[in-house]
Amino acid sequence: MAVVTTKLDRLNKAIDLASYQKKVEEIDFMIRNGTGEGADFLGWVNWPVDYDKEEVARIKKCAEYVRANYDILIVCGIGGSYLGARAAIEAINGQFGHTKPEIIWLGQNLDPNYVSQVMDYVKDKRFAVNVISKSGTTTETAVAFRLVKKLLEERDGKEAARKAIFATTDKENGALLKLSIKEGYERFILPANIGGRFSVQTAVGLFPIAVAGIDPEEILRGSADARLDAMEKDLSKNEAYKYAVARHVIYTRDHKAAEFLISYGPNVQQLAEWWKQLYGESEGKGGKSLLPCSATFTTDLHSMGQYIQDGSDVFFETVLHFLGNQLDVDIPEDEENLDGLNYLCGHKLSYVQEKAYEGTLKAHSEDGHRSNIVLDVEKMSAHTMGYLFYFFEIACGMSAYLNGVNPFNQPGVEIYKKNMFKLLGKPGYEK
Repeated sequence: MAVVTTKLDRLNKAIDLASYQKKVEEIDFMIRNGTGEGADFLGWVNWPVDYDKEEVARIKKCAEYVRANYDILIVCGIGGSYLGARAAIEAINGQFGHTKPEIIWLGQNLDPNYVSQVMDYVKDKRFAVNVISKSGTTTETAVAFRLVKKLLEERDGKEAARKAIFATTDKENGALLKLSIKEGYERFILPANIGGRFSVQTAVGLFPIAVAGIDPEEILRGSADARLDAMEKDLSKNEAYKYAVARHVIYTRDHKAAEFLISYGPNVQQLAEWWKQLYGESEGKGGKSLLPCSATFTTDLHSMGQYIQDGSDVFFETVLHFLGNQLDVDIPEDEENLDGLNYLCGHKLSYVQEKAYEGTLKAHSEDGHRSNIVLDVEKMSAHTMGYLFYFFEIACGMSAYLNGVNPFNQPGVEIYKKNMFKLLGKPGYEK
């Protein structure tokens, strides 16, 4: 079985994949040969096999240094500069992992409460910093980095601060590059031809992932395998493109406005957050495309469950169904059996979760008449995570081009920034 298998047997109406074969081949040619809109940002397509081997070796060496000398790594980044790394670390290590150092995320918001609490938490601890920004001027990230840099320099001195700061930025341009050269920070490259939301397999994601004790080369191997599988010409066998076509057809033919990515565990919630940015920022242009949403079952079945089952018929579900668990729990017997659970004795909790998945799929697709795409996924690992990253990236490129939009720009994101800068009185934005 492939690492990911796309199952379309729970749709309200079948899809004629063969009718999309020619169109998919045309778009695949555009993606692989850079003949479509946004071609300047296609560096991610072959990155899993063309990555800088020397840099990855240096990433692993620096990660070991951080692990040996610091209790905390503060990652300063927003959007694609942190979501992928956080998704991988929580999915593989869990939310209560025992690996050190602790990873703290900063620079992804402007909330003074959150930032103040982080600064207070780390002020007396040994911490390193990974600042991630192509320009070095992204407001949220730059503010956060200014704060932690000042704390390090005043507390430990400039020389110690230099050793504790690792910058991931553009190779040739930008304020962060200039500062890094001036101060002598260890530097990793965010390739100019890879946009932030497609950058998790670069140093952007790989350095924090390595600090968390996860082998970055396993992430890359997983992505390389997904790249190879996505070269399959037959659409009925190309699982990533099958997913892309299915979501496009449900959007255009069935007139659904939203897609819920469903998972069955809190450890993969951040994967859904990464997925939402990838698809929302890549496809949401020109008044087009699906709204990417997410829910975690069974938790959200006790909150959103009523709406998902019986509410407005405006969405479909894509279910991440992992075929195995990293850990499991035996359900014990209780002599009094006041909770009535003794009928589950002899089973593991994974058995109960699997039946919850089966029962929910039946309820939503048969009784609720919600179309469900099911993605059967191998048990979580670094290899699986790398595969999922590339699977969703290549499917995103295909899906966006099917919708007639450029997957690789984000003109709408700049509008809020211009308004904010004008209100703040930033030089050059006064009028």
